[in-house]
Amino acid sequence: MDFAYDQTTEDHLERLAEFMESHIYPAEPHFTEEVAWERPPIMAELRAEARSRGLWNLFLPKDHGGTLTTLQYAPLAEMSGRSPLIAPESMNCAAPDTGNMELLTLAATPAQREQWLEPLLDARIRSAFSMTEPEVASSDASNIATRAVRKGGEYVIDGRKWWTSGAMSSDCKIFIVMAVTDPGAPPRGRYSMLLVPRGTPGMHIKRGMRVFGYTDGTHGGHAEIVFDGVRVPAANLLGEEGQGGALAQARLGPGRVHHCMRLVGMAERAFELMCKRAAGRTTFGRPLAEHGAVEGWIADARVRIDQLRLLVLHAAWMIDKHGAKAARREISAIKIAAPETAGWVVDKAIQVHGAGGVSQDYPLAMLWAGARGLRFADGPDEVHKMVLARREIARVAGRS
Repeated sequence: MDFAYDQTTEDHLERLAEFMESHIYPAEPHFTEEVAWERPPIMAELRAEARSRGLWNLFLPKDHGGTLTTLQYAPLAEMSGRSPLIAPESMNCAAPDTGNMELLTLAATPAQREQWLEPLLDARIRSAFSMTEPEVASSDASNIATRAVRKGGEYVIDGRKWWTSGAMSSDCKIFIVMAVTDPGAPPRGRYSMLLVPRGTPGMHIKRGMRVFGYTDGTHGGHAEIVFDGVRVPAANLLGEEGQGGALAQARLGPGRVHHCMRLVGMAERAFELMCKRAAGRTTFGRPLAEHGAVEGWIADARVRIDQLRLLVLHAAWMIDKHGAKAARREISAIKIAAPETAGWVVDKAIQVHGAGGVSQDYPLAMLWAGARGLRFADGPDEVHKMVLARREIARVAGRS
């Protein structure tokens, strides 16, 4: 395995680094000062700039029409993770749209692609993925209770969802809804995915969810939604009936990798801020950097970030070499390690910054909340640990 960046990656990194310095970091204050849910006007300017630099839809794998491999995309996603609420979206590489676009590429009909995928690839609209529910434990997807009943040429959807990311923005025009279509089928065949356009009668967006007490509106927020007799044409079925579970796994796998790539960048930015603060701040007659506890944090952070980066690059290499299904062990491993590592580094950076670290004057509080939230998103730590442990036991036991 050779993890040296090839020329294509180096060229993209150079353009992206300049874009981050000249446009992304200076734009960050606009996203803390302006109204939540809707995008500040500057996002349109950032998107136009990214497109002009060839930094657009970089996440798309080659087998979905993209131009980069997973391994080539990894360092680019890492760099965008340094400003995770702005940079990915400016390049049309933000969740949940990325996973939804990959899902539509994989399973949509030609008509569905024309109506929804093409506008998403062009960033004319945004989308949402509606799977998590408030009344059941979402760590086990077999608990899903939302029903979609086939009645003639329509499906009728009833249920309640929450944490539907992006749904509070008026730019969000299409919802991919996971629902039970055959409760009597084996667990893997009970669920289907349906395309529900915004404004469909019976679909009620009840409220925006708060993250650690504040409105996380930079990506259009997270919504609680009630589906009360929502009717959509049978043609809005995504893929085949009963295929929802398989499609969800196909969608969540790459999404987990992208999150982990960005978490490396989040940790790296927090690390740099910690080092600058430690070198420039004095307590008890000497710089913070000369206090043993701070020196230990900085050394440990450097090692942990570098270890995580190599783990993520290995997972990306495995996906390119053998496919996402064969890389499930590596994907589970980075999903466990990345949020925990990034959260630890950000926490120490906050400590070095004192009260400023939890204020809006630094990005650290936002980075910490993002890392902590990702210990739930796309599967909680405990589920990934369970899956990884069972695979390892089976692998080792199989040799005996």
